[in-house]
Amino acid sequence: MAKARFYGTGRRKKSIARVYLVPGTGKITINKRDIDNYLGLETLKVIVRQPLVSTETVDKFDAIVNVHGGGYTGQAGAIRHGIARALLQADAEYRPVLKKAGYLTRDPRMKERKKYGLKAARRAPQFSKR
Repeated sequence: MAKARFYGTGRRKKSIARVYLVPGTGKITINKRDIDNYLGLETLKVIVRQPLVSTETVDKFDAIVNVHGGGYTGQAGAIRHGIARALLQADAEYRPVLKKAGYLTRDPRMKERKKYGLKAARRAPQFSKR
């Protein structure tokens, strides 16, 4: 039998993460680098591990992640989304837990576009009476 591999795609802002879950010891590899080397902030590492912690599968799966686009925060959110989707493929029993925690919902917040006549999305040129 082929080795079990579960796939999930995660998205957040401009980031897209392709996540593969393989039965293992809980090692997370992002773009061929360890999670500790890739993500500097401890809070981002916590965000990435949230779906695994809530389903109590931290030491059951290794995560192999390819992520591109956006910044570190967006990438961490995308990885979390991808891990949650991959966990669903591994076992559908996790759905209520992941759904309740909100890990299956794609965060719709995006950068607002710049409008003409303004300096940024909402920032108008400085007003002067004279």
